[in-house]
Amino acid sequence: MKQTPIIKEIASKTLVGKSISMSLMDNKTFDLFSEFMPIRNKISNTVSNDIFEVLIYDEIYFKTFNPNNTFTKWATVEVSDVEDLPNGTSLLNLASGLYAMFTYKGLAKDIGTLMTYIYSDWLPKSEYELDHRPHFNILGAQYKNNHPESEETIWIPIKTRV
Repeated sequence: MKQTPIIKEIASKTLVGKSISMSLMDNKTFDLFSEFMPIRNKISNTVSNDIFEVLIYDEIYFKTFNPNNTFTKWATVEVSDVEDLPNGTSLLNLASGLYAMFTYKGLAKDIGTLMTYIYSDWLPKSEYELDHRPHFNILGAQYKNNHPESEETIWIPIKTRV
């Protein structure tokens, strides 16, 4: 599943949504999105219909990788202005920075192949290293939940290798 990413500098974004702590072994993505989707349209001033699935890892997550390590996952939408947050939602500021953007097409359960390629093959051979900022996926117009033709973009925070 070799793929050359698009390298992009993104502007900061203001996101609103819900979060949950989880691990790969205790995956709570379904629970998170089950809570988020019914209130998604109650969020004011959305920039688009895209959903940002944001993953926040601690500094050692990738250094001592273990599928039981926990991280925080967010289900969010981007907003242009924050006012009257719906009950149970929170604000997340995504800082500007350099990202490697990959496109994934297929079932969510099979995304591990691409992720393994990114972290084990592409990143070590590239001129970049992982930066300690949030990772995110954009579930846009081509995203179809649990469908083999579903498409999303994966954004990996990077910085030039020193």
